[in-house]
Amino acid sequence: MARPSRNRVEAGRYDRVLAELKLERAAEGLPVVDAAPAAPPGPGAGEDGEESTGPSRGGVRLFVPGARVVSTAEVAAVVEVVGHTVAARGIGCVFGEPGVGKTVAVQQALHLLPDRVPVWRAVVAVKPGLPQMRASLLEALGLAAGSLSHRAQPADRALGEALRRPGVLFLDDAQRLSPPLLDYLRLLWDEPGTAAALLLCGAGVERVIARAPALRSRVLTWHQVPELDQERLAETLAMFHDVWEGAEPADVGWADATVARGNFRTWAKITSHVYALSKRGRDVQVDRALMEQACARLGPYP
Repeated sequence: MARPSRNRVEAGRYDRVLAELKLERAAEGLPVVDAAPAAPPGPGAGEDGEESTGPSRGGVRLFVPGARVVSTAEVAAVVEVVGHTVAARGIGCVFGEPGVGKTVAVQQALHLLPDRVPVWRAVVAVKPGLPQMRASLLEALGLAAGSLSHRAQPADRALGEALRRPGVLFLDDAQRLSPPLLDYLRLLWDEPGTAAALLLCGAGVERVIARAPALRSRVLTWHQVPELDQERLAETLAMFHDVWEGAEPADVGWADATVARGNFRTWAKITSHVYALSKRGRDVQVDRALMEQACARLGPYP
């Protein structure tokens, strides 16, 4: 496995990792920025595939025009984890604090998988029951959710048959699942002939899985997504949005220590306000005073 670099990740590093896992895609490079959404845009999307209410990538809103999905060492590590889990047809868990970029990194990793590997995304409801869970899985796998979701045995047989195909089922916000529902997933993956990988992601999902010991013992890969690298924060933000080009690292460090604390979602919001404030006139400098105004719009922080 290639080790993630502390510097900007090169496309060749991803290529080597995926090649070692037999997941390489011929004649296709790494989308370092502006990764396209994995699913086609839904109703209300603009001509460029972005929702009219704000730009997003892979279901994650970026809050400001011109924002880009950035390839960082943290994303590279998630790509390795997801690639290995899919190649091994195992179960993986990606966890971390809210807003550190778990979903963005996983979506980027899934985008890099070969086209021959199907990706099924199931929506996890708030406090779902077993019928809701079954319906979500059926819908994600393209099965007849309406006619099967309340018929346990036919639905389970259909799910088991579908999961015999190599692919990956992705459940974001999996911390919403109760131990019985996690055990239901374990039973599906215990079926002979299952060839699909299971990827669970969410803030606190590792603690929920710990309460389902049968599934916990079957998790192949655990990966915690950390906060942003403080040493490369200014460079990362400059890649995220052009508004940060030329900003003083000391001012960026002040905003991070005072408000953001390494949280990428918070930095996306700060970027949105900095962008709006910078458009008030010509030659507006992104300095400490402007950052203070932007951070003040995020509400009280300890």
